Amino acid sequence: MTATPPGSPPVPPRPRPAPGTDPGTGPATEPRPAPPVLDVVVPVHNEEVDLEPCVRRLHAHLASFPFACRITVADNASTDATAQVAAALAAEIPGVRSVRMEQKGRGRALKHVWSTSDAAVLAYMDVDLSTDLAALLPLVAGLVSGHSDVAIGSRLARSSNVVRGAKREIISRCYNLLLHGTLRVRFSDAQCGFKAIRADVARTVLPLVEDTGWFFDTELLVLAERSGLRIQEIPVDWVDDPDSRVDIVATALADLRGIRRLATAIATGKLPLREVRESLGRGPQPAAVAGVSTSLAGQLGRFVGVGLASTGAYALLYLLLQEVTSAQAANFLALLLTAVGNTALNRRLTFGVRGPEGAGRHQVQGLLVFLLGWALTSGSLVVLHSAAPGATRGAELAVLTAANLAATVLRFLLLRSWVFRDRRHHRPGHQEDRSCAQSPGTRSDDAQSPGAARAVVPVHGARDTTP
Repeated sequence: MTATPPGSPPVPPRPRPAPGTDPGTGPATEPRPAPPVLDVVVPVHNEEVDLEPCVRRLHAHLASFPFACRITVADNASTDATAQVAAALAAEIPGVRSVRMEQKGRGRALKHVWSTSDAAVLAYMDVDLSTDLAALLPLVAGLVSGHSDVAIGSRLARSSNVVRGAKREIISRCYNLLLHGTLRVRFSDAQCGFKAIRADVARTVLPLVEDTGWFFDTELLVLAERSGLRIQEIPVDWVDDPDSRVDIVATALADLRGIRRLATAIATGKLPLREVRESLGRGPQPAAVAGVSTSLAGQLGRFVGVGLASTGAYALLYLLLQEVTSAQAANFLALLLTAVGNTALNRRLTFGVRGPEGAGRHQVQGLLVFLLGWALTSGSLVVLHSAAPGATRGAELAVLTAANLAATVLRFLLLRSWVFRDRRHHRPGHQEDRSCAQSPGTRSDDAQSPGAARAVVPVHGARDTTP
């Protein structure tokens, strides 16, 4: 420090830097906040009444999470005051934002928000909060730790507690049975509005999803499973919303069209699933038996061949047995004999199961399927005899053959989704631990995105459906 000469005016003190500035560098740049680990999207359409209590309850629940979270309200073309409510909540509550979509569609809203989010883990839930929020942390824990790629809430798990009417229960179970029979999926509940996905795998799979409505969930899960991603199922407590405005008939028809489109795309190789698997480091699709296709088209073709042979054998046996016994008895015996042969042929030729292991169980299950077919064909005889008491043997044979073809369709769905379903990935101890062994090209770095500090949270009752 230099002394001031006598008689000189005092040197004024050096001014301190103003707040927010750095001497020598000018105004300081405001540090950007770190992106959240979890982004929970709430897609809404005309939900001005339920939106605010949902967001406030969800925000209070997320405050206890051990990592940063954000709530995104995705308004898809609401015509009421939903957009204004969402904007007010975003202005008032930290960690809440709103996004407005000018076109309707839950799938469109989710795809847009998930594709542009900077969070490491992406989730969504319905605005009615039918699913208990206690399952949210277990839902995302495996994704944050890097153990799983996709997580879904399952209302059909054994430990789930579900309250809903018989109509929706039957529709839900029939839909999932249809998915198992046609697309041979392994996850149990496609439509529960409670799902999460890691952002890095979402960026790879989302561009392949075409549906913009309610089938979005199913299509995403099927593509994820076919791409070799690990899907974890979390049992949930779920209470049906009696005020739901979902058009069940229109949604069911749209789902059927989506299943047909997706099955065709997979069968024809339109979807680049092999390239997606390789980009994610998952390797080729495993085959149960060398030379036996596991695709729906291949299995359906072989099943049709076995079915035609079985139908011809059934008709011949029925005509022979009808000479010595009643029509009902001849129908039962002909079905029983052809069912045993049909199960054996489909076991080996259609589904590629070799060796004696499980053969007895397969035959027992096949006979249970046969009983359903027998009930269907016997019922057709009852209807025929009630409508035309003097029906000829030719008329009986025609009605029974048509009923048997319908029973064959049911048989294929049950054989594919139940009897010969691949159970290797559901055996205890078979789950791969990626924390110990990662395939080349997997994301050891991606899982450690900002804020994702490998949080390990116990998950009870979870089930993996790794393809």
